[in-house]
Amino acid sequence: MVPERQFRTPLFDAMVSLAEAKKVSFHTPGHKSGKGISTRFRKFVGRKIFTIDLTTLDEVDCLQKPVGVIKEAQELAAEAHGADRSFFLVNGTTVGNHAMILSTVLPGDEVLVARNAHKSILAGIILSGATPRFFLPRFDADLGIAVNVGVEAARSAMRDHPRARVVAVTSPNYYGIAADMPGVAAAAREHDRILLVDEAHGPHLHFHPALPPSAVDAGADLTVQSTHKIVGGMTQASMLHLREGRVDGARVAAVLQMLQSTSPSYILMASLDLARMQMATEGRKLLGKAIALAEEARHRIDGIDGVRCLGAGQVEAWGGFRLDVTKLTVSVKGIGLTGYAASALLNTEFGIQVEMADLYNVLIIVSIGDRRDDLDRLVAGLEGLARRAPGRDARVAEICAVPPVQETELACPPRQAYFAPHASVPLAQAAGRVSADIVTIYPPGIPILVPGETVSRTAVEYLQSLGARGARIDGLRDPSGGSHDTVQTGVAEPHIRVLAR
Repeated sequence: MVPERQFRTPLFDAMVSLAEAKKVSFHTPGHKSGKGISTRFRKFVGRKIFTIDLTTLDEVDCLQKPVGVIKEAQELAAEAHGADRSFFLVNGTTVGNHAMILSTVLPGDEVLVARNAHKSILAGIILSGATPRFFLPRFDADLGIAVNVGVEAARSAMRDHPRARVVAVTSPNYYGIAADMPGVAAAAREHDRILLVDEAHGPHLHFHPALPPSAVDAGADLTVQSTHKIVGGMTQASMLHLREGRVDGARVAAVLQMLQSTSPSYILMASLDLARMQMATEGRKLLGKAIALAEEARHRIDGIDGVRCLGAGQVEAWGGFRLDVTKLTVSVKGIGLTGYAASALLNTEFGIQVEMADLYNVLIIVSIGDRRDDLDRLVAGLEGLARRAPGRDARVAEICAVPPVQETELACPPRQAYFAPHASVPLAQAAGRVSADIVTIYPPGIPILVPGETVSRTAVEYLQSLGARGARIDGLRDPSGGSHDTVQTGVAEPHIRVLAR
């Protein structure tokens, strides 16, 4: 039975009420309810959206220190997600990851980090002055993906690093593979560790029993979710959830005041208010439809010669992992294509835009916004690819897709390396030097190199190989003057920032 109060949308209602009051505005934003907006912009999106593009006013509360409708909206979000406190985020899960780290560690502290972490976790560590102690997820060479971290790997890392009071994991990962979060949370409690979970891809998990358990339900201390990725939030709209006990909620609120804008987007916050209401009141029904569509599409994709789709059975066979079945990881190496090439062809030839591609796969997100004809078009596009593709190509299958990440000791803490005197050297000459930047294949954003880590020859070859095949690499520099570049055949070799000798 849904509590009646979950049908409320206090922030959105207050914004609409203020817009309809037609008060004279002598405050920001300067477009004054759309009157100063470009005519082309207004003609395309309509007028009403600009009337709720507001600033901090008595009627609509203040995100920095909420006492009214934002406070009520956040309290409803906490109740809906099973948290003790929830915070609205207007700079995506990135700012939530920064806040989780800065709320729980001090300069010089050690923090345990699963090596499949998003680069924003590393950025939070750089800001904090802490030192990461990495432990490795399981990898699958056939699909070329990081599966996730196992309970025993997490428990072993906690035993090996008794000084690390904080453990940071990512679950589910980009491919929808969730760790055994109840098991990881139990291990954290046994070892008296604070558990932080980057659940960017799991804002919907709590709302349907066929999905893996959410990190909040499993007992994580802090969990950040990208409401915009899977459910009805607008881009950049995320939430941070707190379970009281081992984390100081006042500290989290203070850190967010420091990190978030003092001019937050009320449109983004309204989308959080409405997305929470939608999930709390209709989530099970809406997600049930999405799950059914995804499973039907998975079955049909598996029927295409040379193409296969990761399923729940394979994930569970790896031991202790669960699959969010609304994610479709489609392997295309059997038809002689890289995921990068398949993504480009689906886009240009079939009008289908996938979420991401890696060396072997394309990733499809099926959400509450998809309809059967959307999935029909996807399957038809993959069938078209299979007919037109060159066929099995051993050269694709033989490329090493597993990133050469390590859990070795760093040469120096990431913050020290990031701000130290540095030199820019060609990537080919970087082996043996100490990286001063986060270098990652993006997406999914798993750091191949972190500041303070010695660059291996294997890492150089891996980056060169994937860059030449179309991967986007963040953290390398264009020697001609740009800030970043993708390593591609025929392009001047990019440089990497390393510590000066």
